[in-house]
Amino acid sequence: MDQEKASLFRLHLSPGIGRVALFKLKKTFGSFTTALTAPPEDLIQLAQLTPRQANLIISHEDPALKRGFEILEQCSVSLVSFWDKNYPLSLRHIHDPPALLYLRGQLPENDCFAVVGSRRATASGLLLTREISSELAQRGVCIVSGLARGIDTAAHRGALEAGGRTIAVLGCGTDHIYPPENARLFQEILTENAIISEFPPGTQPLAGHFPGRNRIISGLSQGVLIVEAADGSGSLITGDFALEQGRELFAVPGAVKNSTSYGTNRLIKDGAQVVTEAEDILQALWPDIPTASAKQAEELFIAELDGSTRKLYQIINFEPQHGDELGRACGLTPMEVSAILLDLELRGGVQTLPGGRYIRSR
Repeated sequence: MDQEKASLFRLHLSPGIGRVALFKLKKTFGSFTTALTAPPEDLIQLAQLTPRQANLIISHEDPALKRGFEILEQCSVSLVSFWDKNYPLSLRHIHDPPALLYLRGQLPENDCFAVVGSRRATASGLLLTREISSELAQRGVCIVSGLARGIDTAAHRGALEAGGRTIAVLGCGTDHIYPPENARLFQEILTENAIISEFPPGTQPLAGHFPGRNRIISGLSQGVLIVEAADGSGSLITGDFALEQGRELFAVPGAVKNSTSYGTNRLIKDGAQVVTEAEDILQALWPDIPTASAKQAEELFIAELDGSTRKLYQIINFEPQHGDELGRACGLTPMEVSAILLDLELRGGVQTLPGGRYIRSR
């Protein structure tokens, strides 16, 4: 790491030195290394730091700084500052861009699109998210999300399953895996994609960090899709940032009585574009990208099924149904239903849920 980056990192680890202070120091002194050699009175009078900020800049011998450098090396974390050529262009032009990003992996050069939503998503919402994210990724669009439970996880998964690109934006240090159950997903993203944060190593995933994280998710992207969101959901904050930043806002409509549909239905009433398939997004943002209609693919899949299998498959929808219920609906024995469902699952047409329930996976 060069001296200027090391100086920037040292300043960022200092108590009270955040985005605004870093921009002030750069503007005033021209470099962070020069800022570190300035006396406290210059930091206060010229860069307009508070006395506390000026006096609490950590020493180069501080154990916290040494530990920070160790984490950067151990986790292969790169520092990308606002003044670097590889800083994301779309993020550079938002109202309050991060002065410093901590990057693990490699930032893709693809166009980016954000997909976010409820942590307590429905099974149908998760499947639709994976389907849309997968198709966008197949078309070369990088999927941006927050690695949270629910919709975020499904968005990353969909992109990875398509062999596409994805970026996870964290509300903690990049040395933390949050939530813990996404440890495997975290490592899969690192393989060929990117995990970023504006928070330095060691930062815990505190609730107050996530609204700021959301502005980066939307800032990186040309548009934002909200799949499911209850009233007061953090996903709606991402939607607000998207509008503030001049991004296109999309939402998936849901059942009126479903609590996770309240936010998205309200967004649609307020003017968000309705999305039921990836083509809605592609036509709005990337009309020149060739699309493979999900409807056409579904028709081809159904055409390949024989009589009983086709009959049963057409009864299954995106709401969980028990195998016994499906059998009664199409007049098949439990043994016949079990064999057909196994065949459909192997073909990628249905997904098994706990309790003997099934939903479509296409």
